[in-house]
Amino acid sequence: MRFWLGGYTADMGGSASGIGMLLAGAADDASAGGALTFAGEVATTDSPSWLAPHPGSLTVAPGDVVYAALEARQQVQAFRRTGGATFVPLGAPVAAGEAVCHVAVSPDGRFLVASCWGDGRVVRMELDAAGRPSSPVIAPAAVDPYGPDAGSEPVRAGDIDLAAAARALREAAGEEYAHLVPDHDRDEAEGSEGAGDEASLRPSRAHQAAFLPGGLIATTDLGYDVVRFWRDGGRGLRQVQQVALPQGSGPRHMVWHPSGHLYVVTEYSCELFVLAPAADGTWNLIGGTSLGAGTLPGDSAAELAASRDGEFLYAGVRGSNTLATLRVRGAGEYVEPVALVDAGVDWPRHHVVVRDILLVAGQLSNEVASLTLDVRNGVPGRVRHRTEAPSPTCLLPVR
Repeated sequence: MRFWLGGYTADMGGSASGIGMLLAGAADDASAGGALTFAGEVATTDSPSWLAPHPGSLTVAPGDVVYAALEARQQVQAFRRTGGATFVPLGAPVAAGEAVCHVAVSPDGRFLVASCWGDGRVVRMELDAAGRPSSPVIAPAAVDPYGPDAGSEPVRAGDIDLAAAARALREAAGEEYAHLVPDHDRDEAEGSEGAGDEASLRPSRAHQAAFLPGGLIATTDLGYDVVRFWRDGGRGLRQVQQVALPQGSGPRHMVWHPSGHLYVVTEYSCELFVLAPAADGTWNLIGGTSLGAGTLPGDSAAELAASRDGEFLYAGVRGSNTLATLRVRGAGEYVEPVALVDAGVDWPRHHVVVRDILLVAGQLSNEVASLTLDVRNGVPGRVRHRTEAPSPTCLLPVR
């Protein structure tokens, strides 16, 4: 099986030279369980830290066009496949924003959304019939719900008082599981002296966009602790709602679940939160949990992925270099930690699940490793295969 590899080049302190190719077994294998091999570069470019495929259309075959977030250059570049393992630029790069770190393409291939970590921009770009991006339009800026103008009332996310919810969850969980409930009532007890000064210095940091069913688009802002929901207006994005997560949590990446829930992993607090739509279509924060008791001070969560059947979620944790396994319970509204295991790499920046195999990119150890998932409890086992790969930051399965 083949994967395109995004990575950091010298302009971001990395050792990659562009977009690379990873083989898991033979190139035409349907599974990713075979030996891993870094097969070299398929396109030369500067720090393509995130890759996203064109979904395919009447004029573009699925996967023949790939978009790269050129993080240091603050641009999005499209690449067209010219052979089994070669790409050439498709059109000129398009300006996005400072430290553009993510690209998501609409299911119909009409436009893409770029997220910029450095300046918080969310940018819509039109795609022509060939998949070439153009006409960037910056979406309205996020509003910090914890900023100096937010008021003195307790901030509620989706009409939930997080402090009260934490107390109720801890009481319901009992003494044995109380430590798994996030301590969102601690700030209430300690008071908020000085919070205004700290909040005024918080920067907006957009990090991911996800296309949800029904034409809705969700984006994260880990600087302002919000998830925003949008509709496409044809020439730009129209915000319809903003949901606040706990202050300082840092929502980074999301996974939409077939149950209709949206799971959000937080970079700073190493937690997972559950969002759900109400009958009127508005989204609410309905629950959350830590990634596990083994996370350490200074850890930062990275990617979030789901198992093939949606029963388990996997979050990468940089610092302690672990992978958190969480089980989806109920009708999708509950998520509980199962295990925290060694990721087998240094700085697990990104991972993907292919059937019963989890592949993880170790940005700082310059390698990709594969781990087998236990079919009984969903937990990744020991490293099955590994290969050297230069500063990998993104794994994209080749269609």
